[in-house]
Amino acid sequence: MSSVKHITVKDIAKELKISASTVSRALSDHPDISTATKRNVLNTAEKLNYFPDSIAQSLKTKNRKTIGVIVPEIKHLFFSNVISGIEDVAYNSGYTIIVCQSNEDVNREIINTRALLSQRVSGIIVSISQTTSSYDHFFVAKKRKVPIVFFDRVPDDFEANKVIINDKESAYNAVKFLIQKNYKRIAHFGGANELRISKDRCLGYKEALVDNGIEVNESLIIHGGLHEEDGYKAMEMLLKNGSVPDAIFAVNDPVAIGAFTKIKEAGLEIPKDIALIGFSNNPITSLVDPKITTIDQHPEDMGKLTAETLIAEIEKEKTIDITETKVIKSSFVEREST
Repeated sequence: MSSVKHITVKDIAKELKISASTVSRALSDHPDISTATKRNVLNTAEKLNYFPDSIAQSLKTKNRKTIGVIVPEIKHLFFSNVISGIEDVAYNSGYTIIVCQSNEDVNREIINTRALLSQRVSGIIVSISQTTSSYDHFFVAKKRKVPIVFFDRVPDDFEANKVIINDKESAYNAVKFLIQKNYKRIAHFGGANELRISKDRCLGYKEALVDNGIEVNESLIIHGGLHEEDGYKAMEMLLKNGSVPDAIFAVNDPVAIGAFTKIKEAGLEIPKDIALIGFSNNPITSLVDPKITTIDQHPEDMGKLTAETLIAEIEKEKTIDITETKVIKSSFVEREST
């Protein structure tokens, strides 16, 4: 198969028998070029299927109008919805996005960051991986004056704009709800200790217990990953130890679904034997039987706010060192599992 020729400014110039510099100035709407010449150049460019070389343009303008996005998992519906929100705002602001997946691997996150910088993106949006503990790769972007905005999973020790939800408060209210329903032996299936979302949700869980006169039982707290198998294994561990809770607050919906599966396999009933609350409002929580109570993080709103924050930083006329953390309020979604 023969390759399709890439049309250049020189091809347009040859077609019209004018100089390449005249074509370039006509395409950039230079005031020295006549309206008739501009019209001829644009018509010929369209006829020849000419597309401007954005990388070459970026070398001149230092602004490619492109935003890099790094997420832990594209298949996770939370991140897919965030990306949708980012893309919506980016498109309306004249930007395109490049999406990368770290797959919960800091080494891939580093490679993604370097690749985006080599593409001369205008800015980067990141939700860090479970294994990210050093932020040297982000400092490289900062030194190059490429703005970064973090969302959901954000680093504690890196100065940048961030967009999160009220994780601790959301967890506190979820556990308080369980206590008000007269559940006392409440387990928590948490995520990796290194992640701020895991720490904040666990802290909210513990504070709700203490504030309501229930002693924190460390044997009912199991930290693991953020996938279905982690919730399944955590539930399996409690059942084997004979340490069966009467309710579970899971760090996210995939972990809740894993626990849900094991509870069903064990012949226990939800919520009669064990109540269950997830976190994220993944669509699957409303499709299982019984439907799972959860917390809606409003991911599209998070994506939109994150993109708006980054674009404002990209387009500001002078550097401002002040950064802020913007907080989106979550919503509690009560269903049959409680």
